[in-house]
Formats: sequence, structure tokens, C-alpha cells
Amino acid sequence: MSISNAIIRITNLRLRTFIGFNPDEMQKQQDVVINIEIHYPADKAYAEDDVDKALNYKTITKEVISHVEDGRFLLLEKLVADVLDIASAHPWTEYASVTIDKPHALRFADSVSLTLQWQREA
Repeated sequence: MSISNAIIRITNLRLRTFIGFNPDEMQKQQDVVINIEIHYPADKAYAEDDVDKALNYKTITKEVISHVEDGRFLLLEKLVADVLDIASAHPWTEYASVTIDKPHALRFADSVSLTLQWQREA
């Protein structure tokens, strides 16, 4: 069997954090919605049905939750970059993408979002 890339998607992780640089944003936590996509080779995990050979998305999610909820961020770019660092930290990760929405950031829009992507160099 050839190598297969697994794609893990963590969808609509809803957290609260301090995000923004306006005085009211620095005093009150706001909702953020996080979407993470991680690609890694899963051939050994499914061939051997071995937990130790699979990427543990629960561990990654717990680290993201802790970092976001305990942090303070002026820019959405910084928050997204930090979460991307967590998502791409495992040595098996070949590609990661993070999109974070900031609901109600603009008066007439549902949300504002920012996406950053990372890919391991060959």
C-alpha cells in the first residue's frame, strides 16, 4: 500500500480570549472560532491499528485551548500564527492550516477571519 496522508480537521472550536487593541477589547474577552487542518502520513497508524503511530489531535486541541484562553493578543495575525505553531509542531506534520474567525468584529459582517498555512519543506 502506498503512503496515505491523513487529514485531521478540528472544526469550529469556540473559545474566548482577549483579542484586539481598542480599550474595550483589552478589558473584555471575545469569542473566537478556530478551524485547524493538519496533514500527516497515517499508513503506519492504520496498518498496525496503533495509537502511538497516530497524531493525537486531542493533545493538540488541549494545547490550543490553553494558549488561547490564557493569552492576550493585539492582532488576529499573532493569534493565528501562535495556533499554527502548535498545529505544525509535531515532527510528523507535513502541512497545517489555521483559520480563526472573530465574530461581530465588523458592524455589518458575521465575522472577520484570517488564515495562515504552513508546509514542511522537502
